Formats: sequence, C-alpha cells, structure tokens
Amino acid sequence: MADGGRRRQRAFIGSFTAAGGPGIVTAEVDASTGALTVLSSLDGLPDPSYLALAPDGDTLYAVSETAAGAVAAYRVSGDKPEPAGPPVPIDGNGPTHLSVHARHVLTANYGSGSVTAVPVRSDGTLAGAPSGVLRHTGSGPHTPRQQGPHAHQVQPDPSGRWTVSVDLGTDSVRVCTLTDGAPVLHRETALRPGSGPRHLVFHPDGSYAYVVNELTPTVTVCRWEATDGTLKPLAEAQVLPGSPTGDAYPSGIAVSPDGRFVWTATRGEDVLSTFAVERDGLRLIGTVPCGGHWPRDITVSGGFLYAANERSGDVSWFAVDPDTGLPRHGGSVEVPAASCVVIG
Repeated sequence: MADGGRRRQRAFIGSFTAAGGPGIVTAEVDASTGALTVLSSLDGLPDPSYLALAPDGDTLYAVSETAAGAVAAYRVSGDKPEPAGPPVPIDGNGPTHLSVHARHVLTANYGSGSVTAVPVRSDGTLAGAPSGVLRHTGSGPHTPRQQGPHAHQVQPDPSGRWTVSVDLGTDSVRVCTLTDGAPVLHRETALRPGSGPRHLVFHPDGSYAYVVNELTPTVTVCRWEATDGTLKPLAEAQVLPGSPTGDAYPSGIAVSPDGRFVWTATRGEDVLSTFAVERDGLRLIGTVPCGGHWPRDITVSGGFLYAANERSGDVSWFAVDPDTGLPRHGGSVEVPAASCVVIG
C-alpha cells in the first residue's frame, strides 16, 4: 500500500511459459514517468497469456492458453498474486482472451471457436464448472487461418447489456446476452471476408467500436447501437502508411479515455500506429517503433501506452503526446515471452 493507505498502481503482465516466460509478472508503475519495476513473478499456471482484473481490483483472472484450456483466479492484495482456488476447465481449448461481466468470467477460446462463461462468487473466486458455452460456426476465405471459427476476444459493451465476441475465423462479431449464466447469440455482424478480425475496443461515449483485423492491416470502424445491440460497419482504415514488407499481423488496439485517439500494434512491422478519431472514421497520424519485437498487446493508462513485445521479451512504455496522440518511447523492462499488460 502507498502512503495514506492508497494502493500502489501496478501492472500485471502475462507471458507464454512454453516459450520461456515467467508466468504472471507483477510490476510497480511510476505514475509520473510510466516506468515499470518488476516486483514478482508466479509460474504455476501454464501459458497465462491474457489477464483481466475484477472491477474492485482485488482479484486477477488469467487464461491458460493450452489445448486443455482453463481459467484461474488470484488475490492481488500484495506484491505477488496468490492463487484463489484451483484452475477451472472451460470446455474449450486455446483461450486467448477473457473479461469480467455480470458475476461471470468470459473466455474467448481460439482453438475451439467458442465462448465460455464461468460463474464468480461474491468474494471473486471462481464458482466451479462453466455455466454455459456458445460454440461459433462458420469459416472464411483465408484457407490456412479460416477453415473454422476462432474466437479471439470477448468483452461487455459500455452499457453492460451485451457482450461481443470477435472471431478471426468467421470474419464476424457476435453480439450476445448472458442469459441464466450462458452466452446466447443475439446477432452476428459480418465484416469484410478475409479481414480476420482480432480485437475490438469501444469509444468511451459508447457510439462506435473499432475492430483491428489481423489478416489485413486495417481497422474496421463500426457504429454501435446499445439500445438494440446492433453493430454496423462503416469504413476501414489502413494501419500502415504504405504496403507492409510481409505479413503485417496487427494485434492490439486501444482508445484514449477522452476518445480522441486510437492506437494499434502491428507485429510484422514492429510499429505502433496512432489515429485521430473522426466522425464515422479514423485518420492515420503516424507510426513509431514499438520498442521491441512482435508487439502482441497494448494498453493505455494514465497518459502512457504500454506494449508487450513477445519475441524480444520485454514491455515498453511510452508517454503519449496530449496534442498529437503520438507515443514517445520512455523505456522497457525485461519480461520473456510477454503477451499482455493490465494496469490496476
């Protein structure tokens, strides 16, 4: 705890243990510079590639991105997470993302092309077996990557009425309700065939959503209507100023708290792209190096942007220019096989 009983701001970093990662890393955040200082690591869960904090910040959840597939809960009152019960199987394989919604942890299972809901007790611990699984169906034109569904992300919308799951394999976003503990399909929105949607962020005012596409280096701008759970694609913006030198593989996407800027990470080019938010669209401002190699995930907090660079094994931090939105590299901390960053 900081002076006055206030909790220090910390970063929780996921990593791939199968590639030499230390598991879940906890780091202290310097609020004035954005710098990270590693406090601890915990390696009991295989491949905790994506993490999410409970709304109260007391519990951290992690996927185990393995063929078996599981989710685990941890207490984070100290400098090292403490397991809060055993991992729970999710009846799906290769979970790549998770979020917390309506007393449930939701996981997006890339390998099995499904979304799982696991109930959460009032104390934040996992209540046991999944309460429901939604299995996606479909495919896309990119034969090597789209022979079947590949759910890559699941999260609630800003209104809390809906959840959305982004599927790289079916070129679509599914809008769902959580009914009696089970994800239930409300509407499926098709995106451009072969785009390979990966992750989505909502504009802070809840009227737009931005989908970063992995198989084509673009962001799809969508109108979001929370009243009836409707997602309407409007336009696509290129994440690079020119043609990529090879496969670009965009990965993470983030939006500024004031809604003026959107950022993406592109692994094949090792860059971060900055966009100005415009009505019904995005305007590319510029790109900067990501501070490492293969940026798998990005997040924004307190005027700073953080990039988890998987193949160089580090997390870089950047001060964001409040006028232009362009990130300025401040430093990096070593985290082998880093895969995501959560600030809380």
